[in-house]
Formats: sequence, C-alpha cells, structure tokens
Amino acid sequence: MTKEELDNIEKQLSDLQNIPNKDLISSMDILSTEFDMLKDLIIKLTHNLDTVEKYYNTILKEYDKRNNQ
Repeated sequence: MTKEELDNIEKQLSDLQNIPNKDLISSMDILSTEFDMLKDLIIKLTHNLDTVEKYYNTILKEYDKRNNQ
C-alpha cells in the first residue's frame, strides 16, 4: 500500500456515508491485500525467529557444557 492510498483511505473514514460504493470496494481491496501481505510476513518472521532461537539455544547448551567442566 502506498502512502497516497493510505492517505485516501484515511480521508474516506471521516465521511464514509458519502463515499461511492466503487471507492469503498477499492479501499477494501487495498486493505485486504495489505492485510494478507502483512499476515504472511508475520508468519515468515515468526518461523525465522523460532529457528534463530532454536539454533541459539543449541549453541548455548554446547557452550555451557564446555565451560562447566
């Protein structure tokens, strides 16, 4: 979503009752697409974070084993 699209949607929110249906549909399409993209990104980032945590914990265990002897 571009800054311009976001600004237009924000302007529409102040006067939704007077916005033509085609503009409402366009805004909903933009927001729906943005939502789906953000949701996918969050899922990918969550998987990445989980992997990084797993690797860190594995390395930390080995490090602790070596230093506790």
